[in-house]
Amino acid sequence: MKITVVGAGAVGATCADNIARKELATELVLLDIKEGIAEGKAQDMMQTAALLGFDTKITGSTNDYSKTANSDVVVITSGLPRKPGMTREELIGVNAGIVKGVCENILAHSPNAIIVVISNPMDTMTYLALQSTGIPKNRIIGMGGALDSARFKYQISQTLGCSPSDLNATVIGGHGDTTMIPLIRFATWNSIPVSTLLSEDQQKQIVADTMVGGATLTKLIGTSAWYAPGAAGAAVVESIVRDEKKQITCCVALDGEYGQKDICLGVPVTIGRNGWEKIVDFKLNAEEQDLFNKSADAVRSMNDVLKTL
Repeated sequence: MKITVVGAGAVGATCADNIARKELATELVLLDIKEGIAEGKAQDMMQTAALLGFDTKITGSTNDYSKTANSDVVVITSGLPRKPGMTREELIGVNAGIVKGVCENILAHSPNAIIVVISNPMDTMTYLALQSTGIPKNRIIGMGGALDSARFKYQISQTLGCSPSDLNATVIGGHGDTTMIPLIRFATWNSIPVSTLLSEDQQKQIVADTMVGGATLTKLIGTSAWYAPGAAGAAVVESIVRDEKKQITCCVALDGEYGQKDICLGVPVTIGRNGWEKIVDFKLNAEEQDLFNKSADAVRSMNDVLKTL
């Protein structure tokens, strides 16, 4: 199994580190456009192998896509990170050109690769990857919902005082502060609905804090987060390479599901060796469906920016 991570910044390097530690690949390639960065970080990670006990071979490359040849899975993290006060929409102009170029170069050397998109604005970059490559839709996966759902579980765990790993909680919709939809009605703690354990005010606060989870971290640390995004990307990769069939919220192409078409948006899907394999219908109520439709409208307005580039 060969995996490539494009973009050796904080998110890409963290994702690669998680992939290596879990030994998800025999060979891992880390690629970046900046001279020496990928090579240096690859060496640094390889020097942890004796300490951590993994055998994955990690190679760094400065923009040499030939080294990525025959990759089974490719994670795209490249692009500008979000700065304080910057919206994901403002990233479109710059990152669209980067992501499109990366996809073209990757597929020239690995035509059968499954592509996992982390670059922001993630929903629009996933849609761009699908439209510009023309590869089967099951091979294009946006990571955002996996991260948002992890942040949702964190917020619930902080209020309940429980382990996040004992929670099942899902965020659907766009990967944005105003477009994501934390489905508190479906959240459970070891099968117990959390709505029976939390007050209405507590539930509303958890939802609100989840929705600004990314912006909160950006304000605190001065740039986009990287530990959780990198781990979320690696979790999606793990379900692919190990054919785990895990249900993970990911940004995928919709064709009538959840009442939407011609858009990539976060919904619960099963992830396996073929990429995303099945969309899971949560049977939204009228209020939740209305929020999902509004989220889709907002993401479409971002996608429309692509037409002007």
